[in-house]
Amino acid sequence: MKVNSLCLQLLLPFLIITGAQAQQITVDSGATQVKKDTSFLKLFRGTKKYQCSIASVVVPAAMLGYGIATFEYGPLRNLDHTTKNEIREDNSTFHTKIDDWLRYTPALSVYALNAMGIQGAHNFRDRTIILGISSLLMMGTVGGVKTLSHRQRPDGSTFNSFPSGHTATSFMGAEFMRQEYKDVSPWYGVYGYAVATATGVLRMYNNRHWLSDVVAGAGLGILSAKAAYWVFPKMEQIWAKKEGRNSMHPIAMPTYSPDTKSIGVSVVFFPGS
Repeated sequence: MKVNSLCLQLLLPFLIITGAQAQQITVDSGATQVKKDTSFLKLFRGTKKYQCSIASVVVPAAMLGYGIATFEYGPLRNLDHTTKNEIREDNSTFHTKIDDWLRYTPALSVYALNAMGIQGAHNFRDRTIILGISSLLMMGTVGGVKTLSHRQRPDGSTFNSFPSGHTATSFMGAEFMRQEYKDVSPWYGVYGYAVATATGVLRMYNNRHWLSDVVAGAGLGILSAKAAYWVFPKMEQIWAKKEGRNSMHPIAMPTYSPDTKSIGVSVVFFPGS
C-alpha cells in the first residue's frame, strides 16, 4: 500500500485552500478597486479579517509530513519505538482517562470565556460554524487516514493508530481558541496549546499512540482549524448574496457515535444576523 500517496490525496483540500489564499484576488472588467463586504465584516466585532499565509501553515504541514515519513523512513520509525520503550520503562502500569475529556477542553473554553463576558473574534453563531467546519475537516481526514494507514497501536489492540484523533481534536481546539482570543491576549492561545500538548503526551503514556501519531495528529488538527477560518468568510459572502439578512443559515455540525464508531452530520438552522 502506498501510504504516502493515499495520505496526500486526503490532504488535497488543505493544499487547495492554502494555494488559493496565497493568490492575489484580481478584479474583473478593468476595475481598479475591490469593494469590501461590509455585511460580512460587521459580524467580526471590530477584528481584522482572517488571513491565511503560506508561512502560517509551514509548521503544521511539516508535523503532518513527519508522521507520513515514518512509513517510509526507517530511522524515524525507530524513534517511535525507542520513545515508547523509554516511556514504558518507568510507567508500565500508567493509565488514565483524563485525555478522553482533555481533548475537548480548548474548544469548550472558548464558549466558557464568552459566557463569562470575555468576547472573542466572533459571535456565537459564527464561531459555532467555524468549529463545525474544523471538526468536519479533521474527523473526515483522520478517519480516512486511519483506515488507509492500518497502523497497529503500541498496545497491539487495533490497527487504527495513525494519526491520533484525540491529539487532532485537542490541537484543532487550541488553534480555534488562539484565533478567537489572540487579539485579547496571547496567553489564551498558550493555554490552549499547553492543554493540547498534554493530551498528546498522555496518549503516549497510555500506550495508545506512537510519537509520530501524536505529531501528525497535532499538525492535522491545526490545519483543520486554519482551513475553517479561511473557508468561513467565503461561505458568509455566499449566504449574504443569496439569502439576505433575515434568512435562516444552515450549520453543519459533526456527530460521532462511540458505540458504532461512526461519523455523521447534523444540520442546524440559525437565524441570520
